[in-house]
Amino acid sequence: MPLQLSHISQFVCILRGVAGSTLNAPFRLPVAPGEADLIAKYFRVLGDPTRLRIVELVSEGERSVGELAQLLGVPQPKVSNHLACLRWCGFVITRREQRTIYYRLADERVAAVVELARELLHGNAEHVAACQQVDGQS
Repeated sequence: MPLQLSHISQFVCILRGVAGSTLNAPFRLPVAPGEADLIAKYFRVLGDPTRLRIVELVSEGERSVGELAQLLGVPQPKVSNHLACLRWCGFVITRREQRTIYYRLADERVAAVVELARELLHGNAEHVAACQQVDGQS
């Protein structure tokens, strides 16, 4: 079946919308990301110690940016940047109460992934700590 001009126009509009929505993304995806690319990026979100700690704290209950900054001992703008990444990637959601925004896990399975990683780390922590390839030192 030949493509009609209306189909091409719709496709171009969709592409423009996708391109526009990713312009402010915290990182860029390959042109045609494979599932392995996306899973690797998913784990890179959790690969930052500050973001991982934020995920752990909001899994305990809702927290504001100010609370998180205080608990982490990290400047509030840095926490806000990490929260923007976590929110963009679907790890956290927000709720506004007057002028304060509260963050919580978007899906409780994220906490389960972190707990599973903790369990898997037991008995293998020395090897993970010594791995230079992951740190890019090889």
